[in-house]
Amino acid sequence: MANIQILDQNTINKIAAGEVIERPASVVKELLENAIDAKATAITVEIRDGGISFIRVTDNGCGIPKDEISLAFLRHSTSKIRSVEDLFFVSSLGFRGEALSSIAAVAQVEVITRMEGKLTGIRYQIEGGVEKGMEEIGAPEGTTFIARNLFYNTPVRKKFLKTAMTEGAHVGDLVEKIALSHPEISIRLIQNNQNKLYTSGNNSLKDIIYTVYGREITANLLDLHTKSEAVFIQGFIGKPVIARNNRSFENYFINGRYIKSNLISKAIEEAYHPFMMQHKYPFTMLQLTIEPELLDVNVHPTKMELRFQNGERIFQTVKDSIIETLSHRELIPKMELIKKSSEPEPKKEEKQQSREKRLPLPEPFEQKRLAQWKKEAANTPQPEKTDPSEPMEKDSLNQKKLSVPEKAPVQKNIEYGEIGLDASHRMVAENRGNYNADLSSANSLEKQMDLFEDRLLSPKSRSRHKLIGQLFDTYWLVEFHEQLYIIDQHAAHEKVLYERTMEALAARKQTSQMVDPPIILTLSRQEELLLSSHKDIFQEIGFEIEPFGGREYAVRAVPDNLFSLAEKELLTELFDSLCEDGGRRESTMIYEKVASMSCKAAVKGNHSMSAMEADQLIDQLLKLKNPYACPHGRPTIISMSKYELEKRFKRIV
Repeated sequence: MANIQILDQNTINKIAAGEVIERPASVVKELLENAIDAKATAITVEIRDGGISFIRVTDNGCGIPKDEISLAFLRHSTSKIRSVEDLFFVSSLGFRGEALSSIAAVAQVEVITRMEGKLTGIRYQIEGGVEKGMEEIGAPEGTTFIARNLFYNTPVRKKFLKTAMTEGAHVGDLVEKIALSHPEISIRLIQNNQNKLYTSGNNSLKDIIYTVYGREITANLLDLHTKSEAVFIQGFIGKPVIARNNRSFENYFINGRYIKSNLISKAIEEAYHPFMMQHKYPFTMLQLTIEPELLDVNVHPTKMELRFQNGERIFQTVKDSIIETLSHRELIPKMELIKKSSEPEPKKEEKQQSREKRLPLPEPFEQKRLAQWKKEAANTPQPEKTDPSEPMEKDSLNQKKLSVPEKAPVQKNIEYGEIGLDASHRMVAENRGNYNADLSSANSLEKQMDLFEDRLLSPKSRSRHKLIGQLFDTYWLVEFHEQLYIIDQHAAHEKVLYERTMEALAARKQTSQMVDPPIILTLSRQEELLLSSHKDIFQEIGFEIEPFGGREYAVRAVPDNLFSLAEKELLTELFDSLCEDGGRRESTMIYEKVASMSCKAAVKGNHSMSAMEADQLIDQLLKLKNPYACPHGRPTIISMSKYELEKRFKRIV
């Protein structure tokens, strides 16, 4: 065995850096969070080669005192906490004091900073954890961090970085997430001298959603606002029509921090479960505010994970608030016969170019235009300065005007020249008109739908339904309010049976039906354990299951609504599905599985129904909490407007 020895400080720093700095996006994250903690209202992120060769983060925050700059790069030096007790009340994004020392250990770092009221700033250089110099310099208020040649002194780790395009994509995704979590801060991303993102900092989350995700997402958002003792939630959730095949559109922030949480994801997906198809995931953009003492953010070096002291209450509040928001909207998908464009699907590069056209910012460093903006800004009277602590009024998108910050400092751009923050904000104000029309149209359409009370599935609208007839022995056509509604009789009947069974199970009103001869099942050890530990629940539902020797069990009675379906294959499928979902073995989960089994009794497609039966089915749909999707997430109803039909028949050009 080799001799035990203490590692030198340089090696210790590089090991510690490996826990925090994984790639260029890690550097950008730490520097962005520091800028936000410094009370910055405008932040610019610039990268080259995906951030591998060059990263610059400039802010107009409070700056760093001269005598504390070198201290900031020592391990575990921080201004956020003073003792271990402070960890339970920390509200800042960064607090460990590891970020700057970790960055400096694996990159060539330069800092330019000036505090408010100081005549000059300070330029500080440190490379590989070794201080290289400090001098006074002219600089604007705030701080600029420059990190060059990431992992230049650890070539083994640099070898594991991806291509510049991939690393740049990670940086872009991160900056978008942070911009979405802080709509009150103007954030700009410049990649290889091209603007990729610019937010105005006008506190309008919907503006940023439009910039990042586009018109379709923005037009299908539902406002969510919930306050309880456990958590305050605000933001937007997407209608099921914009569901995706992965969780990349599930966004949620806790106290301004972008995180990933299995608990929050599970709450979101369980809430959406009755409203969308299986293996589809929703769009969410939720801001959660929780008392810091109820959170443990010191779980992981990157602070992407956290623990909740009251996890069950948080889970239930998130789930209930989403269900409540979705349940009060008519979520019938609209079918369009006329395609918006016959052009083929654009390539990835074309999509990126199209997205960049939506950005409310022209090329930033054109000197002639810059001179003109400066001249105009100088002749424009400055508005009164507002108190940043006062809450902003709700943005009306069409009428709100951006104000130019009073006495905005000029940022020195070492490699590209100078740009004034007043001109920067003016650029945003002048260019918001490029996309406000589209956003206004999307918002007005949504507001019209909110105010439109004549819903198809409402009791007062029932008398005005015009039942046209059955199509293909599967679909029923209903005319109402210049819309054609198409009802899938199988999906609709499935949903009726499912909710009826769930209500009966919850109310303990389920009755049993004897099976003669009994059905003999052979259960695995896991299935035996499931049956043994939840025997009382199966009895409440209406099952009578007894041992029959060995691993065989006799099913002598089943719930009455399953009697016509009582077959060995069906019951085997029930136990298989229960064992697959081993993480959820509470009574509600068993109820859901049994209710799903009852759906097999629903009327099938290619089955002729009478008009009276169709009317009864529609009456039953009216009484459901969520009549718009079957238990498997397929739509029960779709609609087509009179306008779409008239376009197709060329009545409207």
